[in-house]
Amino acid sequence: MNSNKQLEFKQTEIGDIPEVWAFEELDKHARIVMGQSPESVFYNSAGEGKLFLQGVRTFGEIYPKYDTWTTHVTKLAKKGAVLLSVRAPVGEVNIADHEVCIGRGLLSINGENNFFIFYLFKAFKDYVLRRETGTVFGAVTLDVISKLKFPFPTIGEQESIAKTFLDFDLKIELNRQMNKTIEVCSQTIFKRWFVDFEFPNEEGKPYKSSGGKIINSSFGKLPFNWELGSLGDICEITMGQSPPGETYNEEGAGVPFFQGIRDFGFRFPSKRVYCTAATRFAEQGDVLLSVRAPVGSLNVADERCAIGRGISAIRLKEKQNGFLYYLLMATRSDWNRYGDKGSVFGSITKHDVHDFKIIKPPKDLRDKFGKLVEPLDAKILLNNVQSRNLAAVRDSLLPKLMSGKIKVPDTRVPLEENRTA
Repeated sequence: MNSNKQLEFKQTEIGDIPEVWAFEELDKHARIVMGQSPESVFYNSAGEGKLFLQGVRTFGEIYPKYDTWTTHVTKLAKKGAVLLSVRAPVGEVNIADHEVCIGRGLLSINGENNFFIFYLFKAFKDYVLRRETGTVFGAVTLDVISKLKFPFPTIGEQESIAKTFLDFDLKIELNRQMNKTIEVCSQTIFKRWFVDFEFPNEEGKPYKSSGGKIINSSFGKLPFNWELGSLGDICEITMGQSPPGETYNEEGAGVPFFQGIRDFGFRFPSKRVYCTAATRFAEQGDVLLSVRAPVGSLNVADERCAIGRGISAIRLKEKQNGFLYYLLMATRSDWNRYGDKGSVFGSITKHDVHDFKIIKPPKDLRDKFGKLVEPLDAKILLNNVQSRNLAAVRDSLLPKLMSGKIKVPDTRVPLEENRTA
């Protein structure tokens, strides 16, 4: 229900915000600490000392991952603090889910509601980037960040706003973890069938351990009636071709376009660039293989898209791409030999892709595996679509809620007092 109250707004540097909201320097609402890097001789990957983050290299959607420790501690970010990158790239944020030593590329921010501050920086990233300085790379100082003014509603409203966005992000993260688990299960089945040769025999028993016939080949031991071959024997291959640069756009005109792996994600690429004059296409379900450094990176097209010269689209002639994706995942390291083939950087040709050596199980076994993982792959796609939709809604709400254009109830007072027009 709406009340008779009409919310009044005031002008600020970041746009109009509710008159009753504060618009104040960050350091009035948080304690801010600039990172300081220990000497590199103290770093290790063996878990000795304190967790260490230098910059955004291991940042996730909400929380960072950790692969470095330091035995000499300089500046600490408390568990729950906002981590803000202050050297290129500036403006990226994560939440510290452990106490962590931070280097000079980061600062920590501790306020009354750190998740609200986290989403403030997401909503007003451009506002932060306008403060960048530096001739070699962009950077911002502690003093600049401390004196940036942001909108601050009541603590109760901050909690409600932060919870709204955190619910979106946690669901997206849950989908991502679920997809990783599903893919690991499919990879485990692939390995058992096509590496360990424990695919079901005619009686449904594991082939090798049930006495299935194994023969010698130039690739080593193989089940009887398996063959050696190449990708070109079982696949159709389309090499990408780059349209004129003036046909690219980020406004959604034309079809999604992928030049290389910049937009590759977990399983599916994210749509950033579009093209109005595409010349080469990948169809939905095609495996996308990078053919320029780094050679061998993989994604799957979740819709018809254009591909540039850094990508090839590969599909099984039998149209059962589940087997193909897991085959290429299992043989990714074999593409490493092409890494130094290019004069400037590694690259491969259509001939290289066509002649890429593989082991060919019988078609009926390939089809059987493909049908087995088809519902698992469909679930991964469904989760991915849901996450993209959630992210789109979140991103559309972010500037509106963070500037008070859409009101949420203050959780610390009765709801009746928070209904606005």
